Order: sequence, then C-alpha cells, then structure tokens
Amino acid sequence: MVVLGFFLTWRISNPNKDAVWLWGMSVVCEIWFTFSWILDQLPKLCPVNRATDLNVLKEKFETPNPNNPTGKSDLPGIDVFVSTADPEKEPPLVTANTILSILASDYPVEKLACYVSDDGGALLTFEAMAEAASFANIWVPFCRKHNIEPRNPESYFNLKKDPYKNKVLSDFVKDRRRVKREYDEFKVRINSLPDSIRRRSDAYHAREELKAMREQRQKKDDEPVEAIKIKKATWMADGTHWPGTWLSPTADHAKGDHAGIIQVMLKPPSDEPLCGTSDDSKVIDLTDVDIRLPMLVYVSREKRPGYDHNKKAGAMNALVRASAIMSNGAFILNLDCDHYIYNSQAMREGMCFMMDRGGDRICYVQFPQRFEGIDPSDRYANRNTVFFDGNMRALDGLQGPVYVGTGCLFRRVALYGFDPPRSKEHSSGFCSCCFGQRKKHATFANNLEENRALRMSDSDDEGMNLSLAPKMFGNSNLLIDSIPVAEFQGRPLADHPSVKNGRPPGALTIPRDLLDASTVAEAISVISCWYEEKTEWGQRVGWIYGSVTEDVVTGYRMHNRGWKSIYCVTKRDAFRGTAPINLTDRLHQVLRWATGSVEIFFSRNNALLASSRMKVLQRIAYLNVGIYPFTSAFLLVYCFLPALSLFSGQFIVQTLNVTFLVYLLIITVTLCALAVLEVKWSGIELEEWWRNEQFWLIGGTSAHLAAVIQGLLKVIAGVEISFTLTSKSGGDDDDDEFADLYEVKWTSLMIPPIVIIMVNMIAIAVGISRTIYSVIPQWSRLLGGVFFSFWVLAHLYPFAKGLMGRRGRTPTIVFVWSGLIAIIISLLWVAINPPAGSNQIGGSFQFP
Repeated sequence: MVVLGFFLTWRISNPNKDAVWLWGMSVVCEIWFTFSWILDQLPKLCPVNRATDLNVLKEKFETPNPNNPTGKSDLPGIDVFVSTADPEKEPPLVTANTILSILASDYPVEKLACYVSDDGGALLTFEAMAEAASFANIWVPFCRKHNIEPRNPESYFNLKKDPYKNKVLSDFVKDRRRVKREYDEFKVRINSLPDSIRRRSDAYHAREELKAMREQRQKKDDEPVEAIKIKKATWMADGTHWPGTWLSPTADHAKGDHAGIIQVMLKPPSDEPLCGTSDDSKVIDLTDVDIRLPMLVYVSREKRPGYDHNKKAGAMNALVRASAIMSNGAFILNLDCDHYIYNSQAMREGMCFMMDRGGDRICYVQFPQRFEGIDPSDRYANRNTVFFDGNMRALDGLQGPVYVGTGCLFRRVALYGFDPPRSKEHSSGFCSCCFGQRKKHATFANNLEENRALRMSDSDDEGMNLSLAPKMFGNSNLLIDSIPVAEFQGRPLADHPSVKNGRPPGALTIPRDLLDASTVAEAISVISCWYEEKTEWGQRVGWIYGSVTEDVVTGYRMHNRGWKSIYCVTKRDAFRGTAPINLTDRLHQVLRWATGSVEIFFSRNNALLASSRMKVLQRIAYLNVGIYPFTSAFLLVYCFLPALSLFSGQFIVQTLNVTFLVYLLIITVTLCALAVLEVKWSGIELEEWWRNEQFWLIGGTSAHLAAVIQGLLKVIAGVEISFTLTSKSGGDDDDDEFADLYEVKWTSLMIPPIVIIMVNMIAIAVGISRTIYSVIPQWSRLLGGVFFSFWVLAHLYPFAKGLMGRRGRTPTIVFVWSGLIAIIISLLWVAINPPAGSNQIGGSFQFP
C-alpha cells in the first residue's frame, strides 16, 4: 500500500505532456485498481483456520451420563432442503443420488428430515423420488453396515480406488455385488420414467376415450351425438390425475399454474433403533444393522398466474414454513440438487460450531464448494479455489464468510429474522430472560402466551413482539407455535457457568410427535401462493427477495443484525457438486453473479448503509461484493491502452526512465510475494492462482461489463436484458468426459475479449513495423507497449484457446475473425511500406 501510494503520487506529478489523454486514462484506471485492490485486501487481515473434534461432540451429546442415562442422542434436529426446478436441465437421477447421500448420512436418524423442493411440479421428479425412497431401504443399511464413503451410489460405484481396501466383514464382496446390481436396475427405472409416464398417460387416456364411447352408444337414437372430447392429462400410477404440471400443458396444469403438493415418501422413523434380520431383505444380510430411514418429503409449492413466485428464494421460504410444521428442525442444511454429501459426518462437523459455547450467536456454518468433472487444467478457474480457500477463510476471522447458496447449515431462528442473543442487554433478541430454562421443551408449543417477550428487529432497531407475529409469519398458528420450540432446541448445553443461554442436558431425548393428516394439511396451506401476502416473508423473514443473488443478500441481512457465521473446512470434503466447464456456460454463470452484485450495490443492501452491528472490515468485504463488477469498465480501457500506445507511438509515461522501472519492479515483486503468501497459507497451487488471475481478466472484460450495463439499464430505465446463446458449433464426444470443454457456443459476451485480442495483435504488428521503418526508432516506447500487450494476451490465452475448439473442429466464426485480422494487417503493411513514389517524412507516412 505504501509503494502504491508513492507510485500514484509520482504518476500524477509527472504527466506525459506529449500524450496527456493517454496519461490521464492510465492514471484514472490505476487509481481505481488501487482502490479495488485495497477493498479486496483489507478483509484478509485476520485469517483464521478452524478445526473440530467429533469425539467431544459424541461425548457431550450421545454418551450416557447422569442427565441422559440412556445415552440417546441429545443433538438437535436438522432439516435438509434440496431444490430442483426442471427435470430436463437437472436430471432426476442426479437429484435421486443426492437424496440417497442425505438419507445415508451419519446423523441420528430420528433427528434428520429431508425435503425435496420440486419447483416445476413435474411427475417425473415425484416418481424419481419415490424410486429413491424404495432403493434407500437397501442402500442406507448397506452404507451403515460397511461404513461406505461416499454415500452417493453413483460416485461410490465409480471410484477408481480399490473398493475392498480396509473392509473387514467377510460378506462385503457379496453385498457390494448385489447392491451394485440393484443400483443398475434402479438407474434403468429412473431413466425410463419419461417413457413410462407417457405410455401410462396414453393408456389411461385411451381407456377414458373408450369409456366415453361406450356411454355414447348407450344413449337413445333420438339424442344428438356429441363429439368425444377427453382432456389429455398426466396420470399417476394410482389412476388419478397428477395435480402438478402436466406433460401436455392445459389450463390449471401448466408450468407456473398448478396446485401445491406435499407427499411424505418416508414417514418419521421410530425413536428407538430398529435392527434388521437375515429375512428383512432378499439382497443382503441386515442382521444387527439399524434399518430405519430418515423422513423424506416431496414438496411442490402452489403456483398461479398473477403471483410473483420469487424463483428459488420463494421455493426455499415455502420449505421453511412446511418443515417448521412437519419436523421443525432447529437447523436447516440447504443443498443444490447436484451437490451431494461426500463426507457422511459433515453435519456433525457443522454442529460442533453450533453447539459450542457461544455458538448460539452463529447464524450459519458455510462449507466450501468442491466440484467434480472439472478438466485437469481447470482452464476457466471453475473450482474457484482462490475464493473458497483464500477469501472465505480470511472472512472467517471477521464476522464470518458470505453465504454462497449451497452447502450451508442455518440456524432456523436466524432465518426468521431475529437478533442474536445478547445483541442488546435485556432488549431485543433471544435471551434466557425471555423463556427461562425448561426441562420439557414441548411445553413451548402449548404456552405461547408465556413467550410474548420474544422480539424481532431489523437494522433499523425496530422491535416487534411475537403478538404481532401473524403480520410477519402469516396466520398459521402451528408455524408461530414452532418458533420458540426451534429456538430452544438450537441452544447449546448449559453444562458450564459461562453458558448464558443454554438448555438442560437431555432435553432433546423426547420422541418426536407423529404426523397426522391435519398437520400435513396445514403444511399444504402454508405453501400456497397467497400465504405470503401482507407478511414479511422475503423482506425480513427467510430468504430475501429482489436479487439474482438472493444468497448473498440473505447472509448480509443476518450479519447486519449482528450474527456471526463460520467457515468449516473439513479434512474430507463435506459436499461435492458439478460446475460448468464450457466457456459460454461459465461466462453466463459469472454474468448472473455479477448482475446480482450490481443489483446489491443499487439497493438498500449496499454495505454503505449497513448498521453499526456490522464490523468495519466485514462491511468493506460486502462493499467489495457490490463494487467489483464496476472494475470491468476500467479494465477494458486498460486492456486497450497498450494498443493505443503502439498505434500512436506514445506511452503512458514520457520516457521509460529509471524511476518508473524501479516502481514497476517493486510493485511486481511485492504483488508476487503477496500471491505466494496467500498460496502458501490457503494451500492452493500456484497454477490455480494463475488460472484465477487469467479468468479475472476474461470475466472482467465480458460478463462483468455486461452485468454493469444490464444493472444500469435496469436502475435507470427499468429495462431487463438477458444475454443468451445465439448459435452453436462443435459436437459431443461420448468417449471424452471433458468433451463439453471443447464445444464452442457463440454468445455476445465473447465480443469484447475478441476485439481486445484483435486490436492488440494488430497494434503489435503496427508498432514493430513503424519502429523498424522509422527514421528515428523509439525502441523504449515500443518495448513498453509490446510488453503490456503481451501481458493482456497472456491473460486472454485460455479464452483464445477455447475459441479454437479441438482437433480441427474450429467453428466457422473463428475463421471469419481470423480472415478479417489477416486482411487488416495486410492493408496496414501496404500503408507502412507503400509502393514506389510515396513520401516519408520523419517516420510518418503521407500518400500522394
């Protein structure tokens, strides 16, 4: 920072009088880059590494003691949310494998519930989940019996390492072969579901037509004959119409227009372990193996025309309400449908922080995202290791990492919009004086009047009593009654005088209430499209609406109330998912993130408007989240500066004197040293850091720039702009798992980087030719311009390589651009070396 300060001072006080315009643009860009760099570096001043001890967790919550003689699990409940919306873009088999990994996770069965949100209302997803629930009866006990890792069957059976290593039971080989055969049959059933549903619907439709024809024949001859019109429906296996989206859209059953659906696929398990016998399964021997399965619920919220359903955020809020009524886990883990549990003890790792002393002030535990199917060179920095292993762990030393949308364990009451305990003494937020300590937490649901001291506040410090809860949470009494219960269950144990807001040990060993029809009916009512009207859902409660990146905004609101978050990096990856490896898909992904950041900057969620409860460095981190896309405008100008220097024969400084070169050397060495320091501390490789730097420039000159333009048009003119694919070229290669990496899909986002590459290449040719044929060659200016042009081209190399396709499959558009470049360079060569008879004056050229 000191060197940058001296450098900028020298640059401002030593203008290039021969090219003031070039000097001015470069200085403005350098000032902005310095500001942006400081915003990025300041939140990294307090890095933290954390570790957990699962043995201590087991000793405190699952070991017999005087307060819990039976040793039953005293851990709080967890509701796992899995979201999906389109079975064509998100294959049901992928979602089913994610569900199976959740059901087989190492957490007390009776404390775990899984909710699948199908926002498309597709029967295909519904039946795929039913198949997964059936296969879980074999897969989950198999995982428990042989301690399988990972517990996603697709990933497990595709492991390249020896599956029999460290397996001690003699029947493992036989069990694995039988389960593998069952899984292959399961995949066949899942993949054939589209045809099965279509054939079934056609058969039921034909039956209804025959039935109508028979009824018509039975009419008297004098009655007029009417044409048979049978509405073509989508039929379920039980012979009834599917209430969700039909295969053939019709009124009341089209996408975005269907009833709410809740189906309990697996009922809540018994409170006591249920061991199997050799006769329980025809596949494997389950003697002395707990065969219970966690609760599994399929949810598709109601959708009707005329309502703003708020995309994923609205679906998540519907799950929050439904789960509060049906299971009311004190904690919520949300996962994307393609992010499965890779470490079966991941939830226990997160619970170590939540149940620690002072853990009641933690709103969520964020796990890093890890990806499979990425090309070995990670050409487009899809793994994001610099962000997940560097920036996020650094934020952990402040108020905590930002919420990144998946792999996050939430405290339910934090999602409800409450303040953390002890945020203001004897005032808002949960504290022991609000409820006291109850030995039987079930009394909370029956004594709502005792809990009127419960308060809720936002950044404006406006308190509100629970007596006004219907205005915030809606008119469901079961939902409102569940709030204090969830708060009590989420408290750490009061096993030490330093724990101010704890619960008695053994309080959560009480069996869960059974589900009945009235409870499910109430859950269906809270996922209706009208329920959120005139409430605070999406405004102060639940996932926040109004942004493409609702995850960042939701986490920001919690930190703004004074909550803390934790970054949990486990030795074995907690979760794994998939990421786009194609250049176009990657650019559109970055465009969506950057657009959300621009929206945040122009909204009330701007960190400049944060409350005093947010720490200064945390506020700077969120400010950087909203500002970073605007760097694209300065980056674009700076990428053209070397070309402008070569075209004009000038440079950003008067001459390449010793002072400028010394400053440049010191800044370069310092930045490289800082990069090495971050790489060493975070554990990432230098190649990954370099890939991140390259894609920073690629994304900055394409997706970030488009996001800024889109955001400004939306704020100023209310215009919505979306960048979509316009043409495709290339092909698929079934023999190469990375075939999609080489497929070129043309998009308008590619235009700025292509123009930058073109202009810099032409400028290098022009600069070299001008210097060679000049009467007085200016080699210093040429070297400066060529050096920075190569710096730009080196960063854009992965982009250029992506345009070239693979093995002669280069798309036509690339040849068109190449031809244009060749023609332009040829014309410039003619201009530089004209035919005989032209006049040369002082290194410039004049044509007769």
